[in-house]
Amino acid sequence: MTRTVKAPTIDSKMESILIVGFVLLGMAIASFLNVCIDRLPSNESLIFPGSHCTSCHHRLGAKDLIPVFSYLWLRGRCRYCQARIPSRLLWMEMGTGVLFGFLYWHYGLSIELAVTAFYCCLFIILMVIDLEHGLIVNKVVYPGMVIALVINVFLAQPGIVSAAIGGGIGLGLFSLIVIISRGGMGWGDVKMAALIGLVTGFPLVLVALFMAATLGGLAAGVLLLSKIRERKESMPFAPFLSVTTIATLFYGSDILHWYLGLF
Repeated sequence: MTRTVKAPTIDSKMESILIVGFVLLGMAIASFLNVCIDRLPSNESLIFPGSHCTSCHHRLGAKDLIPVFSYLWLRGRCRYCQARIPSRLLWMEMGTGVLFGFLYWHYGLSIELAVTAFYCCLFIILMVIDLEHGLIVNKVVYPGMVIALVINVFLAQPGIVSAAIGGGIGLGLFSLIVIISRGGMGWGDVKMAALIGLVTGFPLVLVALFMAATLGGLAAGVLLLSKIRERKESMPFAPFLSVTTIATLFYGSDILHWYLGLF
């Protein structure tokens, strides 16, 4: 007997088109995130000069700036001087594209989609800059705090009161860790923890920070055992904070309910 395959409905076709559209949108936005990552640590303008090769300084044309495809077509090298283009640009565009596709699939067309997409971009920038430069830049953290407060004035979840409590917990808890550890953690991490509290609110700030501490501790243990890092060598913590905050934005309530259910 032949199997009958049901033709996709208009709705499911439109859903697929929208997912692909958000993947492409994420790739395009990642190009701007790459500019932020390249220029913010050195206090360069995000607008001037326009996109150019960092080796030969040749102005890049539109065909050089197509996300993912330009990198693959040029085989990861500048069209004009053949200098190698950092592979981070490709991975950022691909990863952010997938993330935006998932965002649409998870939230649909909604305010939550726009807000979560903004926060994800914010924490991606902080994560990569800390990985590459060992910095948590105030030019991202402080505006992020202000925008998070404004957003929470208008959104019920987490809401301004919950956000303020979360920000206070993040600030206070990490300040205490810095004081006790005597330099084991930087004040940039403290400011980022306060931002996380404003974004996730209370009690989800505890979920994000606890998961970051656990993940960071496990990674540090593995690196020490494998002798990749020395005991006194510092390790960027923003990547762990960023990853667990993004996970908390998606599944924080489920993780919290699961944890409380254990008791």
